Amino acid sequence: MSYRYETHLHTCQGSACGVSTGAEHARYYKSAGYQGIFVTDHFFGGNTAVPRELPWRERIHWFCSGFEDAWNEGQKVGLDVFFGWEESFDGDDYLVYGLDKQFMLDHPEMEHWSRKDQYEAVHAAGGCVIQAHPFRMRGYIQAIHLGDRFADGVEIANAGNTPAQDVYAAHYARQHQLYTITGSDNHRSHEDSALYGVALDQPLDSIQDWVQHILTRQPHVLLCPADRWDSPTEAEPLIRTYRMDAANQRVELHGDWRTW
Repeated sequence: MSYRYETHLHTCQGSACGVSTGAEHARYYKSAGYQGIFVTDHFFGGNTAVPRELPWRERIHWFCSGFEDAWNEGQKVGLDVFFGWEESFDGDDYLVYGLDKQFMLDHPEMEHWSRKDQYEAVHAAGGCVIQAHPFRMRGYIQAIHLGDRFADGVEIANAGNTPAQDVYAAHYARQHQLYTITGSDNHRSHEDSALYGVALDQPLDSIQDWVQHILTRQPHVLLCPADRWDSPTEAEPLIRTYRMDAANQRVELHGDWRTW
């Protein structure tokens, strides 16, 4: 038996781009046969729904409301709900797992972390980091920033990406032997929603089970269309691309992407 988990999901309570509430997501994923979901709303470096002028504690309580709504509904319907968030830098986004609301309340400086700061602080507190949709190309993204040095893995299929963008991500992960997950990046749970994620052989008892699963690079099934990485990339050329070095400085990548 396998247990399906959504690794990347946004609520309308925590993310300005979200459409469904946490409770709506929980009911939908339960009906779709999932064992659990990770609520990863946009944090304050990204498209948050939280007013930035509020005091820190009020902002964190607001930010966590989508997760709490999903968790409460999950308790009723029998769905496991775990907490995380998605932080953004220069168009590059990172999923953080393993920490909690109290950690956020205690660390107002986290709003100003660099990629390196985030990675080190999250690890020190017992969490982990995954770079989300690393080759996403949108009008608001000026360049691709590959931050795998500050992440424990990379998302290589995302329902919000084009297939070609996921082809780039999958190839890059193979080239650098990166740990991989997939996620829906779901903002609206509806009958036509594309559901990705991972399938595990055993259910997760806690968020720390998931952190250890990632940090020890345990295997899982990637849930996405079987032909997701078959798309030709010639129709979608890459924009300027950088890889962050160990000092969090940009190093531009040139030439054929297949050599990166």
